[in-house]
Amino acid sequence: MAKLFRVVLPVSDIELAADFYFQVFGVKGKRIAPGKHFFDYEGVSLSCYDPLANGDKLGQGWMHHENQFTYFSVKNLDALYFRLMKVPDAEIDSNIKENEIGERLFYALDPFGNPLCFVDEKTVFEG
Repeated sequence: MAKLFRVVLPVSDIELAADFYFQVFGVKGKRIAPGKHFFDYEGVSLSCYDPLANGDKLGQGWMHHENQFTYFSVKNLDALYFRLMKVPDAEIDSNIKENEIGERLFYALDPFGNPLCFVDEKTVFEG
């Protein structure tokens, strides 16, 4: 059986990414290369990757579909929602809602346009 252990999110400013995700989760993370900043979330790492800052070619760039979300379960959804409402670089849904499978959640975009979804850990649907 395989286990998911890392998610890589494209960013165009590694410093802004490190600050944004620190504000989201209160974890400073660790810079492991000029364009890579890792955050550990209970065994799964989030890696913010800025190819140009890392000395890599941009290639074709990053192309996310508007519904290609990275999902995070959180202990206190309401507290995170209100905290993110105060972060100037975050684009947040206008309210917390429940989806068709009973998850209580809200959607957001990080400063780089990455689609994020935050789900109350008590309502996570696991199949």
